[in-house]
Amino acid sequence: MFPYLYTALLVVAFGLLWPVALLMSFLPKYRRSIPARFFLYKNPPFEGIDIHFHSCSLGETKALAPLIERFDRKGISVITQTGYEAAKAYKEAQVRYLPYEPWLWGWLRPVKALVVMEAELWYLLFFLAKKRGAATFLVNARISDRSYPKYRRFAWFYKRVFANIDHVYAQSEEDKKRLEALGAKNVEVTGNIKLLSQPVVTKRYNKSRPLIVAASTHDPEEEIVATDWVMTQMGKSTLAVVPRHPERFDEVDELLRHIAEREGLRYHRLSQKEDLHADIVLVDQMGELINLYAIADLVILGGSFIDGIGGHNPIEAAYFGVPIISGPHYHNQQQTYSYVEGIAVVEANALQEALQGPWQPTKITGRVTIEPIVERIENVVRNG
Repeated sequence: MFPYLYTALLVVAFGLLWPVALLMSFLPKYRRSIPARFFLYKNPPFEGIDIHFHSCSLGETKALAPLIERFDRKGISVITQTGYEAAKAYKEAQVRYLPYEPWLWGWLRPVKALVVMEAELWYLLFFLAKKRGAATFLVNARISDRSYPKYRRFAWFYKRVFANIDHVYAQSEEDKKRLEALGAKNVEVTGNIKLLSQPVVTKRYNKSRPLIVAASTHDPEEEIVATDWVMTQMGKSTLAVVPRHPERFDEVDELLRHIAEREGLRYHRLSQKEDLHADIVLVDQMGELINLYAIADLVILGGSFIDGIGGHNPIEAAYFGVPIISGPHYHNQQQTYSYVEGIAVVEANALQEALQGPWQPTKITGRVTIEPIVERIENVVRNG
């Protein structure tokens, strides 16, 4: 009875909260995802696929590349708008938003394999996929130090989720122990498959001075970084600011324009002038971070100088050996940080000193293999 009671509870919740979802759909961040997920607007089921891949957002979707590119007849479902854009880059793959769980009863079609990325533990997704004949996989699975106590409090629920997952591939031995404690079975350690994603440079920018990239920033990190850059690097380098969320571009533009006018600096948005020949540049176009990493002299990794975000993936920047400065709040990325040597971790109040150098190049370490995953999925697809 649990699947039906769980579904009924979620339907009741939707009945109470659908006006909130409707209002949120007018926000730029959710303009496409909420209508698609909660109201199935322009979000039909997959058709004629063998493998259903699912991930959450941009980083996870891009990291699936080594798996997605090995298979035909595939579909990719996502949660966020940035994830959707990343999924659309895969050729010959159908792309959808994952509907709100109760709607999966009518939306989800039978497939041969369901492959879910990291911590997307949607109960009805696994339950219905398995009930309809799919072999189910959780890949690159991880549970951070900070989130593990929360999972433990709801261990009774996660045991039901893992009862419907056939194979789990963990990032580390510690992740394996935690997953097994929550009820996961057939757990293997394959490492973090994000290490296999090769960054692709799509545009070559020229620079007239050393380039400092403030990457994936959140409020108020733009002000913190820009203020300390003015104190230490003004006139010596170019600062490129890349906000994590596109809906904040205008807000950050106002902040940076004010700083530039106050200090008499050259400033522009990349969408208005596609070059780096200024003191401060707001990168308000998606997909440019790799292009900037390729020529950066220093990366300041956002989401880590304020509590509550948990950091962002340093691996893409480290592929280019670029020095990285991070804040101390990277609890959601502890595993990926462990794969990179040379990251300078400082408190926000010490960033000014760190910007004065010297800056140490980074280096990727660690091992990963996806062959056990590929072989098992191939066997499922081949034998039905």
